[in-house]
Amino acid sequence: MKLVWQVLAVVAVGAAGGQAVGAVQGDPWLSLLLGGLTVVLSVAVYRWVVGRTERRPVTELARDGARSAVLRGVLLGVAMFGCVIANIAFLGDYEVHGFGSTGGALALAGFMAGAAVTEELMFRGLLLRLVERRLGTYAALVLSSVLFGAAHLLNEDATLLGAVAIAVEAGGMLGAAYAATRSLWLPIGLHFGWNFAEAGIFGTEVSGNGDTHGLLDSSTSGATLVTGGTFGPEASVYAMLFGALLTIAFLGLARRRGTVVPRRRAGRADTLATLPR
Repeated sequence: MKLVWQVLAVVAVGAAGGQAVGAVQGDPWLSLLLGGLTVVLSVAVYRWVVGRTERRPVTELARDGARSAVLRGVLLGVAMFGCVIANIAFLGDYEVHGFGSTGGALALAGFMAGAAVTEELMFRGLLLRLVERRLGTYAALVLSSVLFGAAHLLNEDATLLGAVAIAVEAGGMLGAAYAATRSLWLPIGLHFGWNFAEAGIFGTEVSGNGDTHGLLDSSTSGATLVTGGTFGPEASVYAMLFGALLTIAFLGLARRRGTVVPRRRAGRADTLATLPR
């Protein structure tokens, strides 16, 4: 029953915040403000409901080191997506026509911040973490990644290739980042940096959500495996490659740190009791 309350609380705040930000997309400053409020409320609600139902300190959202972890994640996400665009541009399939919209980029920052936080709280903070208790890190990573990819099939220009790509690159990478750090702050920063770079900086479509208006006025053309087609560059082979490489790197770090949770066997006590439960 406690899981139901956790999911309902996080989903309710995320849905309300997303609707509010979407309703004021024409006002960049209001979009940024409402996106920030969504972030604050989502984190507060998660801390409250998880702390209350599980009766423990919510260490995965500890305040110590949060700012630096988010910043590292943002920088890594922007750099990673910059590599994706660089490879597409090298083949002549990404073209910049001029400057786009600063206001559009601000509005996207608010929207992407709210989405990054609520999705990480749901898919890594709740789903991966709770499944991991029984099935272990690797099985939980696979399950949460598949569901994360499937959730993107609801988007406006969704494609099966896009959903598979999201599961491979984003679900794996973000889940592995959580497993390596046992904190949601790095995945949150990585998620936001990736999405904002994709839309807010390079002006490409994000996860099949329709046209965006970022800092650059750009377009892509060419083979779907290279550009991602209507879903956006997240469905490109380059995004899947870089996402898979980071997933492997984070899992290697998790193994070295001893934060990989083994599959729980019947009658066996919980392992790694110091990890977020």
